[in-house]
Amino acid sequence: MTTLDATSTRPIAVVGATGQQGGATVRALLDANTPVRALVRHTDSEAARALTKLGADLVAADLDDPEGLRAAFTGVRGVFAMTTPGYDQRTDIEVRHGHAIADAAAAARVPHVVYSSVGGAERHTGIPHFDSKREVEDYLAARGLSTTFVRPVFFMDNFAQFITPAVEDGTLVVRLPLPAGIALQMIAVEDIGAVAAAAALEPGRVAGGAIEIAGDELTGEQIAEAYQRRHDVPARYDPLPIDVLAGDADQRAMFEWFARPPAFQADLAATRALAPRTRTFEQWLTTQPDL
Repeated sequence: MTTLDATSTRPIAVVGATGQQGGATVRALLDANTPVRALVRHTDSEAARALTKLGADLVAADLDDPEGLRAAFTGVRGVFAMTTPGYDQRTDIEVRHGHAIADAAAAARVPHVVYSSVGGAERHTGIPHFDSKREVEDYLAARGLSTTFVRPVFFMDNFAQFITPAVEDGTLVVRLPLPAGIALQMIAVEDIGAVAAAAALEPGRVAGGAIEIAGDELTGEQIAEAYQRRHDVPARYDPLPIDVLAGDADQRAMFEWFARPPAFQADLAATRALAPRTRTFEQWLTTQPDL
């Protein structure tokens, strides 16, 4: 019997359970009939209460409270965690939080950690919020923790939140600071959760302890064509000049990296082996509201 087999009745702790990736992981674990300890900052929030209705056990935890975090990790079967520099792009805070997660997991003797990083983190991209995640990866390894690194690519969900197409004179226009003809690998956040849950439940399924994951790979033109089919309206792709990101060094570095293929190098077949329902971009679009 393996260590994970012996502790299979224990919960898996999910850091940031009310966030996009954390929430997706909670739902995937609960769908697999796995007890979940959902770590949230505010247990009385609407998002936290929604997790309770799904069957998760809520625990208040703060990444700036090492003792509370260790207590939240005590007695769990495993931990899912991700970090972010936040809206103010403080990569130093992201690294500090990653260290806190690793230290707490080590102190609580957590059997296995799944850390959601980013595609290309290990390839020294020079992109600040990629490099900070690599620092967290390195620290988790240095603490001697059994860890699986899940490295997702560009989120399809960005098209619903930050880069929604515009409708101009009856034509749907997709714009990205990405040259025409350059393919971009993408994945739906819900599918990141499915992969993370699979890795948490059966770590041995991820060869080498790390996997770069994607559900599709499309050029800007192909993205526009998918929108056209979904909404039955004319659509086109207009690439933006990289200078539109002149005020955001992090995003500019990322899109410059995208423009020099190969950038992301996800294994789409391996992704679907872990999460067979992983969606293509066109399938993800069917889950989005009509125009």
